[in-house]
Amino acid sequence: MKNRNLNTAKKKKNDEFYTQYEDVKKEIDHYADQLKDKIIFCNCDDSNQSNFYKYFSDNFEILGLKELISSNADFRSEESIDILKECDIVITNPPFSLFREYIAQLMEYDKKFLVIGHQNAITYKEVFKYIKENKLWLGYGFKGGATHFINKHYEDYATAGDHKDGMIRVSGVVWFTNMDTKKRHADLIRDILYKKYTPEEYPKYDNYDAINVDKTKDIPLDYYAVIGVPITYFYKHNPDQFEILGAECFEDIETSTNVFQKPTHKLENSNREVYKRLWIKRKLK
Repeated sequence: MKNRNLNTAKKKKNDEFYTQYEDVKKEIDHYADQLKDKIIFCNCDDSNQSNFYKYFSDNFEILGLKELISSNADFRSEESIDILKECDIVITNPPFSLFREYIAQLMEYDKKFLVIGHQNAITYKEVFKYIKENKLWLGYGFKGGATHFINKHYEDYATAGDHKDGMIRVSGVVWFTNMDTKKRHADLIRDILYKKYTPEEYPKYDNYDAINVDKTKDIPLDYYAVIGVPITYFYKHNPDQFEILGAECFEDIETSTNVFQKPTHKLENSNREVYKRLWIKRKLK
């Protein structure tokens, strides 16, 4: 087994959120056939504590990896970039606060990747452009869109039934990737959608020419103009059946937990307000 560990930088302990082994395994197992003979780089990982590194070490022969490299040096360092250039796939949990820059670097060097981020990043203008160009999508995800990260320096405010000692519960976390998945080719029209369009059920916005849909399953089967959907639609998006036209992007950083709780539209002939939307359109048959 060929491994390289470059733990040259020390981070503040309260900045480290370690992913649980079970979460790593559950997601990466879906991509096993795409990892054979590849150089895997975990570029935000201390090999002594990272469950990404542990998972790949445990399964190095089973997955048929060519090499495993880990580093907790700054991903922007010259050393880290040199390794990035030679690796095939990057798999890790990068800093959420640097997510825009992190994704931009992966795209610049044309790397395959599977990384954890927050769903808010879907509408960052620096990230959304890759979504619109079908260069980035969501992986299989976390159960209920939330998970616990290992960190003993933060107080966990989860309810008693969902509390885990030494961990912090984070909602809205997802896997971002440009590695192919079966789920993104699932037949959304056949398996989920069932309603037909009526103007009464699908009002337009007062300031944008599109109908409003609150849940993915309620997208009308027979509507081919612009539709406004919540960002949770992206969990089910099939690029063969729907085109993502645009999004209402956020310019502020993702630290506010209420970033999506700002109504931006009202429905026609109604006082009901709705939150920021993705704009989609069904592709012609």
